[in-house]
Amino acid sequence: MLARAARGTGALLLRGLNILIPVLDRIRYVQSLKEIVINVPEQSAVTLDNVTLQIDGVLYLRIMDPYKASYGVEDPEYAVTQLAQTTMRSELGKLSLDKVFRERESLNASIVDAINQAADCWGIRCLRYEIKDIHVPPRVKESMQMQVEAERRKRATVLESEGTRESAINVAEGKKQAQILASEAEKAEQINQAAGEASAVLAKAKAKAEAIRILAAALTQHNGDAAASLTVAEQYVSAFSKLAKDSNTILLPSNPGDVTSMVAQAMGVYGALTKAPMPGAQDSVSSGSSRDVQGTDGSLDEEFDRVKLS
Repeated sequence: MLARAARGTGALLLRGLNILIPVLDRIRYVQSLKEIVINVPEQSAVTLDNVTLQIDGVLYLRIMDPYKASYGVEDPEYAVTQLAQTTMRSELGKLSLDKVFRERESLNASIVDAINQAADCWGIRCLRYEIKDIHVPPRVKESMQMQVEAERRKRATVLESEGTRESAINVAEGKKQAQILASEAEKAEQINQAAGEASAVLAKAKAKAEAIRILAAALTQHNGDAAASLTVAEQYVSAFSKLAKDSNTILLPSNPGDVTSMVAQAMGVYGALTKAPMPGAQDSVSSGSSRDVQGTDGSLDEEFDRVKLS
């Protein structure tokens, strides 16, 4: 759609049939109402942290009022381009270098708002503004690359340390679980061992009690005392034969060769333990034991001779 402004009368010619007076009226301005794309030339701008940038952009605008665009400004496209450049330098001076790269959308919106406020009297409306390229100085670019590499190394170091920490935690947890399981296994083993030892002691006690009962029953039979004397004599001879084998300290009785006296002493102790002494009868028990021992001296001598020969 085209809009024409007639010189002389100042009338706006719209589409359709328009009558012009020769010599007095002629077409002076032709304005397009379609969207116009304008390249904003590259320019230098200084950021808030004193970094000089080379920046360019693209401006999208549309003529909303052809009369104002024709008679409100001499060259609307040039005016809008200069306004976009100055506004961009002003907005970049408010931001640091890092924010320029992060906040490009907000920067574009700020430039569009500033242009629309100033170009309203020109009959022009800015639709959008886009930054094309941002060129930084070579030394600043090298610093930025070094910063990026340092940040990457930092992240790599942090990730490696976190991995090492997780590994150490896992190893510690494994050792803890292993110790717990080992202690529980040792506890169960000790319980089982104690139960086994208790069962063994109980079995030994029962076996010993049964042996004592059988021995007591045997001693009550005929010639039980003689059999007990013979057993004592055999044990004496066996113990006497092992003297001085396991140690250099030897304890000997006063008459080690007199087996009869040793047996008599053992039988006397046995009789004193098995027979309950009555008041006034201790002497009779001792004399009775002596007579029993003397009565059995002949048979014991024969048995002792047989044991010594064997």
